Amino acid sequence: MSTSPALPAAPSAAELFTPKLITVLREGYGWRDLRADVIAGLTVAIVALPLSMAIAIASGVSPDRGLYTAAIGGFLISALGGSRFQIGGPAAAFTVLVAATVSRHGIDGLALAALMAGAILIALGVLRLGSYIKFIPYPVTVGFIAGIAAILLVGQVGDLLGLTMAENPAEIVPKAAALWAALPSFNGAALAISVGTVAVIVLLRRVAPRLPGILIAVALGALAVCLLNLPVETIGTRFGGIPNTLPAPALPEISLAKMQAVLPDAIAFALLGAIESLLSAMVADGMTGRRHRSNMELVAQGVANIGAVLFGGITATGTIARTATNVRAGARGPLAGIFHALFILVFMFVAAPLASYIPLAALAGVLVIVAWGMVEKPAIVALLRSSKGDALVLLITLVLTVFVGLSEAIVVGFALGTLLFIHRMAQATTIVPGLPQVAEDVPDEAGRPPYDAALASNPQIAVYRISGAFFFGAAATVGAVLDRIADQHQAFVIDFAAVPMIDSTAANAIEVIARKAARGGVLLYVSGAAPAVRQMLVAHGVRTPEVTYAATLEAAVEAAEERLAAAP
Repeated sequence: MSTSPALPAAPSAAELFTPKLITVLREGYGWRDLRADVIAGLTVAIVALPLSMAIAIASGVSPDRGLYTAAIGGFLISALGGSRFQIGGPAAAFTVLVAATVSRHGIDGLALAALMAGAILIALGVLRLGSYIKFIPYPVTVGFIAGIAAILLVGQVGDLLGLTMAENPAEIVPKAAALWAALPSFNGAALAISVGTVAVIVLLRRVAPRLPGILIAVALGALAVCLLNLPVETIGTRFGGIPNTLPAPALPEISLAKMQAVLPDAIAFALLGAIESLLSAMVADGMTGRRHRSNMELVAQGVANIGAVLFGGITATGTIARTATNVRAGARGPLAGIFHALFILVFMFVAAPLASYIPLAALAGVLVIVAWGMVEKPAIVALLRSSKGDALVLLITLVLTVFVGLSEAIVVGFALGTLLFIHRMAQATTIVPGLPQVAEDVPDEAGRPPYDAALASNPQIAVYRISGAFFFGAAATVGAVLDRIADQHQAFVIDFAAVPMIDSTAANAIEVIARKAARGGVLLYVSGAAPAVRQMLVAHGVRTPEVTYAATLEAAVEAAEERLAAAP
């Protein structure tokens, strides 16, 4: 006698909240693994060095804060995270939120919001809510990432053109007005550096993809500015360079009034951080065939945000492009991310003076490439072609992200996506009389099922089959159909064999029909209900003597015939 294999036991809390670093070390970690992780960490650090500074500048803060975030936040995410390959640091997706927070509340307000976001992320992980992040509809994520990319691109126009701006608002419409007003200060040399940076990165990606194109392009831009003495603004002229040490850890000013003021920003940081980091972990899973621990990842993201802020950084999260680079560089585990953070620190300590020569136009060119890469062009085309509903959700989310705000875009997009899903599920739930019929490939002389013959010979028996998830979106329609025919027959069979789930609204609709049938003396049968479906029906009053349950449709029809025949 064969037995089916036992289902694997659910993971324990200890397993869910064990960092992947510990898992990798337990599996066995040798010198070859160490060498591979050192090389991968160095490769990612070379990419992350100019990118972290560029993202910080685009976020309205000094470039050193981006390096602190990459070093401290990246170290903590790799050491504590639930992904083998996640690389953490400042993310381009956060530039809009960070810049807006700095403009409203200052650096202290940004730090407090990031601390609170860290606490929220830890709570989300501890409460095991990480797996629910995936329920955000795909058109919403594509739309708001495209919207962020558009804002990031507009934000680079000033440095791309070398404009001298009296003010640089975070919101898109005032920013566009400020850029227009500053156009007379156009700097041709800055534009040449920007275009050259973009051209070098694109060319190297095509002819020599293994080379660190971003670092080479930025270095060439700095070299051109120095050798040609170009009148272009640099990190040194705007920020005075970057320090070659880490600042001492310090807390921002904390007060109840300040916490209330930055709470919306903290929630936005936490929500975007959770989405971005888990999407990045899923990309790594898809590239490697591994599986991340989403809740442990959220806890690590929270700790990393708190740690980065204590050392003068900004918000940290998992970064898709750097994580993918880490995988392609041959990383074996989280130590690659730890080495990436350590290499960032080494670069800061050794080469900080050289950063003063980096032109801001070159960093703007880097962010143009990043913004273009953020836009998921094939996904947008597919969504626009596949469904009007998905296209509407995508476009509304994008427009709200650009012109209103990220939080509002996600909330509205999620609500629209949910309504679209409910509409589709309701359409997929059908109710058909007299099913199932004889299959087309069965000859007539093979006979008809007993219940179908009963329908032909006894018109007092009505048989209806519900197909699909029976929930509140379909309850009203199905309930109305059943209600109309419930009092037209002496026996009424509702087949639930094709219903995988039922919610309380739908169960209540069946209970109303059962009461009406009982009052009219109509025999009501429920056939084929799965245990969970039957449990929900019984819990909402669909029980004997008003209704009789049968294992199959045939059994229900046979029972109805017997009772009708025995009736006086």
